[in-house]
Amino acid sequence: MTGAADTPEASRPVPAGAGQRFGPLLERRDGVDFPYYNGVPVGLTSMQWLLAWLSVVAGFAALVLLPQPNAVVALLPRVLFTAIPLIVLAILTGPHWRALFRRVSGRDVVTMIGFAGLNLVVSVALGLLVRSVFGVAENKVTDNIDGVVETIAFYAGTGIQLVGEELFTIMPLLALLFFLTAKAGLSRNAAALAAWLITAAWFAAAHLPTYDWNFAQAFIVIGGARLVLTLAYIRTKNLWVCAGAHIINDWVLFTPTVLAGAALAAI
Repeated sequence: MTGAADTPEASRPVPAGAGQRFGPLLERRDGVDFPYYNGVPVGLTSMQWLLAWLSVVAGFAALVLLPQPNAVVALLPRVLFTAIPLIVLAILTGPHWRALFRRVSGRDVVTMIGFAGLNLVVSVALGLLVRSVFGVAENKVTDNIDGVVETIAFYAGTGIQLVGEELFTIMPLLALLFFLTAKAGLSRNAAALAAWLITAAWFAAAHLPTYDWNFAQAFIVIGGARLVLTLAYIRTKNLWVCAGAHIINDWVLFTPTVLAGAALAAI
């Protein structure tokens, strides 16, 4: 499946707008571009990109269809959600699957914290707006956590799942970059902007069942938060950074509820 990787660099078509960059506020000036879409460090064919996209759908199906009666049992679907697309990406790209994950520097840690803080502000503001106009459904992910073992499993499992949620967004974003530049002829920046918006809607739609099909909550609150988190990837080209920001954000939101539940159970 890695035949595209063997294509000589000089013979690969150069996408429209290759070499473009957004301003320094959005992209670091370190010369690192989005991987794969332009054949660096490896190219994928259209069919391979479709398989990569289908792999995140398969992972999502495992997450939502397998039973999760408690946080310990939920570890399996959460691991599969993350592992399936990574395995498929490794099959398609060989060792170049690591291009999604760069070494984390001190500056990256600061970026994680900064985007987590920004995301919390955006999420709370949009959440208050939607609550006042449309009403909101509660996220029941912290319900029925019982004891230390389940609490540990919950945090480990959600950490793994949130890495999977970044794969669920970033792999389609890179696929769209390929199709919109190589097939539709858009410039690199125009394709990145379109992919940023489309994948936010994609991510929001996946959360509709979680929030009782509240479209306003899913597309405004979750979609808005997704736009912020994807910016962390656009800036750094490092999935660890957007995943780290996502984990910090969600754990900050989950922890008061987890602590309150533990306090009530101890009474």
